[in-house]
Amino acid sequence: MFFKDFTENNETGECNAQNGGNSNSQNAKPDDCGSVTVESEGVSIRCIAIIGQVEGHSILPDTQKSTKYEHLLPLLVDAEEDDRVGGLLFLLNTVGGDVEAGLAIAELIASMKKPTVSLVLGGGHSIGVPLAVSAKRSFIVPSATMTVHPVRISGTLVGAPQTYRYFSRMQNRITDFVVAHSNITKEQFNGLLMRTEEMATDVGSILEGREAVEAGLIDGVGGLSDAIAALKAMAK
Repeated sequence: MFFKDFTENNETGECNAQNGGNSNSQNAKPDDCGSVTVESEGVSIRCIAIIGQVEGHSILPDTQKSTKYEHLLPLLVDAEEDDRVGGLLFLLNTVGGDVEAGLAIAELIASMKKPTVSLVLGGGHSIGVPLAVSAKRSFIVPSATMTVHPVRISGTLVGAPQTYRYFSRMQNRITDFVVAHSNITKEQFNGLLMRTEEMATDVGSILEGREAVEAGLIDGVGGLSDAIAALKAMAK
């Protein structure tokens, strides 16, 4: 099963998936969504980049790097149903973004039967944390950081108990997902969320590569070769 041209052209800000069936690493080129398929040692690997801000139902300015969830979800369905794809590698360098869009992507990755590996490069902040742990195996480079903080929103809020309950339930959804797909406990994660000594005008924690592993969020410190080796081991 292969979805080809499931979106419109670049003039509308959309992207194409024509490269999804390319299994020749010498000719493989990233498509407009930042996806490429290469073959190494008999294993076909689909590499997908999640970069910038995760865009939700509101369109971000053209000057801002973003990952559109309506582009990524069909790519994941295509990879899951394409027998030529042996595993997926997710490269993350994201500041976070829309909570529901990020969780939608993370839930879809976590529910895939295909081998999946994530590699945090630069940063895996905010909703990037669930995205990083959604893969079956996760890595982070030593210089990368991950920011863990409570859910926040901009704009006008209604000062009522219902507003607090809404935020609390949304945070619980994120917390439960992270705990279920990593080695951190709920108590430890909530502790990271509420730290006050890390950020000047906010609460939360900033974890560097090894700290993220020691906290149980990420499986191991490593780079591209480590992530690919783990993916090949799972795919064979």
